[in-house]
Amino acid sequence: MLIPNVAPGIHCVTESHTNFFLVEDEGRLLLVDAGLPTSWRVLEAALSELGRRLGDIEALVLTHGHFDHLGIAERVRAELGVPVYIHENDVPLTRHPRQYGRARPLIAYLLTQVQALPVVAGLLARRAWWPKPVRKVERIRTEVLPVPGSPRVLFTPGHTLGHCALHFPDRDAVIAGDAVVTFDPYRAATGPRIVSGAATVDEERALESLDLIARTGARTVLVGHGPAWTEGAEKMVELARRRGPS
Repeated sequence: MLIPNVAPGIHCVTESHTNFFLVEDEGRLLLVDAGLPTSWRVLEAALSELGRRLGDIEALVLTHGHFDHLGIAERVRAELGVPVYIHENDVPLTRHPRQYGRARPLIAYLLTQVQALPVVAGLLARRAWWPKPVRKVERIRTEVLPVPGSPRVLFTPGHTLGHCALHFPDRDAVIAGDAVVTFDPYRAATGPRIVSGAATVDEERALESLDLIARTGARTVLVGHGPAWTEGAEKMVELARRRGPS
């Protein structure tokens, strides 16, 4: 499903509670995150609705290396010939996407958070846990990326060790990835929060990293899971901190 212009020139594409983004820049496109292994057809449909084509995509930036953000990354790289950027700390996850660290055991969530079972079932149906490894990546080592939209990199570790958010000052927006979300797939819980410890490697560091997002003062925060937040980054961070780890 396409949700156009969640921020100026930024479009959200969503499948099974998982978001990725298309950023327009004078006819050029940046893809941020890569959804699920079944997201290719969803991407094609979104591009068609926008009057764009696959060949308009010039780069893919991954906010982090979790399986539900790597879905079609290798296909985008191989078939479209575009560079795939990710922070160097998460490069190992692009090769082994299910081998990610957790602050708390996953089994505890599977046994107790029954309200999240439909979310898990939807992800299983879309083979979310089995994306193809990305064979070649470009390591993020600069503050501003040389890609359409020229996003400013915010290093926000905690959810993963190499998690990055992307700030678009001219659009008053941040693509936060999973540094902060408005829907936690592991608990089916809504509202600003960090993702549950079942998928966050260092909860304390994740909360500290929210400072960078708050400091942008951006009106709109776009997240990897859940609807866009349009009441300001500072308020979102305040609410997420108040909820704390889960």
